Amino acid sequence: MNIAVIGAGKWGQALYHAFSQRNDVVITSRHTKAIENFVPLEAALQRDYLVMAIPAQVVRGWMDTHFTDRGQRLLVAAKGIETSTGAFLNDVYGAFVSPERLAFISGPSFATEVQRSLPTALVISSSSLSLAKRWVDALPDFIKGYADDDVIGAEVAGAYKNVIAIAGGVCDGLNLGNNARAALIARGLVEMTRFGVSFGAREATFLSLGGAGDLFLTASSSLSRNYRVGLGLAGGKPVAQIVEELGEVAEGVPTTRALYGIARRHDIYLPIAREVYAMLEESKDPQQSVRDLLG
Repeated sequence: MNIAVIGAGKWGQALYHAFSQRNDVVITSRHTKAIENFVPLEAALQRDYLVMAIPAQVVRGWMDTHFTDRGQRLLVAAKGIETSTGAFLNDVYGAFVSPERLAFISGPSFATEVQRSLPTALVISSSSLSLAKRWVDALPDFIKGYADDDVIGAEVAGAYKNVIAIAGGVCDGLNLGNNARAALIARGLVEMTRFGVSFGAREATFLSLGGAGDLFLTASSSLSRNYRVGLGLAGGKPVAQIVEELGEVAEGVPTTRALYGIARRHDIYLPIAREVYAMLEESKDPQQSVRDLLG
């Protein structure tokens, strides 16, 4: 496959490394980087297959400004919900590309480990199973790929786990112990399943690699940016300082805002996401959030 990776952050570079093992791959980003096969955006957009590794909150503006539809197939690598509208990314991209040309990648996958070619398993979801399988076949030997057609489930799981990861960081930052973290992750899985099913996702998706697998990884490791946001909150740091110190996008922060708005509009019970929102947006004391959750 002739592929272009759009976005050269850590995850974009990791996917470039992975897909380059079996395919003809180039990479591009807003700023020129010293990466082999780095090309201008115009050249990248001529490719038949595009891996979209740009942050969820800038997708609509980027597509409006830069994208010209030439029949390309897109693999969406970002995970999040558009804060300004509450739209899922399949809806945002769907305004520019027909659903059968869209696929979404999910699963437990820290970029640093993919870059080192360590064993990984991922799910590629699309309304077109043939397209999902085509992307799966393009993966390298060190990645086990699965094709699936539950796009909403993959999207919700990929976005929601970042919110639970912030809560996981708070839990560990407050030294609440292993029991508390296990309970938090288990109830987080229930919460994100409830949310996803209410929008038509399959319950089984949340017990898969893209659901439980990604959640367990992201909510319990300092390699996760969103987990580190939680550590910062537990340490009493303001959100702006935490994000500045990270130096990279933590999608869980804007996704929390989006989830809170959706939950209020649709009257969905999301207690963990509500407390994460309160800590991020209302400067609520993390210890008080813990007490309220236990109550």
